Amino acid sequence: MKEIVLKVNGMMCGGCENRVKNAVQNIDGVESVIADHNTGKVVVTTNKEVSENIIVETLEDIGYEIVKED
Repeated sequence: MKEIVLKVNGMMCGGCENRVKNAVQNIDGVESVIADHNTGKVVVTTNKEVSENIIVETLEDIGYEIVKED
């Protein structure tokens, strides 16, 4: 299992959380997704090697901005 944590701009409500969860959950290898609009964090647990870039691209494709953390 691998955990990927992303900071996402644009999630404003529970509906946004569900949109993010549904989009990311459809990626092959994703085990679970937790999205929190209050913190702007998305936590993705994978059951095999899933590229963080694929998750980022999926979120950007549905209109969210990923915040790069140093």
